[in-house]
Amino acid sequence: MAAYLCPPAVIHGEHAVETSQIVAEVRDRHPHAPWAPRVDGIAASTGIASRGWMLPLESAVAPGEGGGLRGVGTVPAQEALAGEGFARQDVDRAIAALEAIPVPQTVQERTAPAWEAVQSYGERAARGALQAAGLDVSDVDCLITSHSTTPALPGLDVALSNRLSLRDDVLLLPATQWACIAGTRSLALAADLVAADPDRVVLVVISEALSTTYQPADDTLESLIVRLLFADTAVAAVVTGRRREQSVLRLDAAWHHTLPDTQDLHRLDTRADGTHFVMDRRGPRAVQETVTAMWEWLRLRHQDDPAPWHPDVLLAHPGGTRVLEYMEQTMPDTWPSGLLAHSRDSYTTGNRGGAAVFDIMRRAHAAGQRPGSRAVLYAAAPGLSATALEGEWL
Repeated sequence: MAAYLCPPAVIHGEHAVETSQIVAEVRDRHPHAPWAPRVDGIAASTGIASRGWMLPLESAVAPGEGGGLRGVGTVPAQEALAGEGFARQDVDRAIAALEAIPVPQTVQERTAPAWEAVQSYGERAARGALQAAGLDVSDVDCLITSHSTTPALPGLDVALSNRLSLRDDVLLLPATQWACIAGTRSLALAADLVAADPDRVVLVVISEALSTTYQPADDTLESLIVRLLFADTAVAAVVTGRRREQSVLRLDAAWHHTLPDTQDLHRLDTRADGTHFVMDRRGPRAVQETVTAMWEWLRLRHQDDPAPWHPDVLLAHPGGTRVLEYMEQTMPDTWPSGLLAHSRDSYTTGNRGGAAVFDIMRRAHAAGQRPGSRAVLYAAAPGLSATALEGEWL
């Protein structure tokens, strides 16, 4: 396995949403929630002061259209009231009062603008990645896409094929349910594709509007945490089978790991008011199991090396600070400190889901990673599944 990765393009959500804004919104909406007295401490514990969204906070918390009569309609309500003997003036007053009752947005009201943003951001990231690789849209032979929070059929692959005017023989590979693992798994798939045909050019695009999981009416602690964590990002990168002048990272090996019977630990639930991200407190411990398994993969892979091996940079998206801490605690003692610096830096502006590893990679590239540096990329996702890659900085 030898695949070459060009610099990733990263498009952050353009609307800055401050943690203080979220805290004020949830405190006003849920003053009697069990967690209300602790909301400031919970927010501070995330370490995230601001995150970028594709749409403003107001779009997430606005009421839906139609008010309290949305499911009935104005005319049937007027007829029902008139039939009960209410005077016209009283009917009008009752209808006005019912229409003023705020109701949650429907799935369509919430998802439609986000889906449009996902496509637009994805296109911008794709064009940026092609420019960074010194390539044109006509050079693309395969497009791999992922977007897990804005369900659509056709999906982002077809949308970008049209927006970019790709050749009609380009292989489209959508992966709408990879979620947080999209970054590493898409690269592993791209590496397999160029191994089969070294002349193939693979474009990877991941565009996630994770802010669609912000559900104002949900007063659970898990929903509060989700509100505080997620950011919106689109990323893209080009993978080739032959080294290019623009190549920044060579991918040499991939590893996959799935824990059985863990599908309920993290999941998306679609309800009447939209998509909810549900987390189980056992989740971080399960993710830690995949980290332990990855350490063993790396140990076996390098057990016969003439000199002790260690990565020089670790680009990891485990989903939260607890697992980052676990990774640091369980690394071999001989490994250098600071391997997760770029991962921690990325997390301070939000959990980017499947786009995270590309953002972390971009930060490492911008920092001037030394050629020859040994790199490990890792991500875990609902399922519970993990993928890691090993390679070398060019």
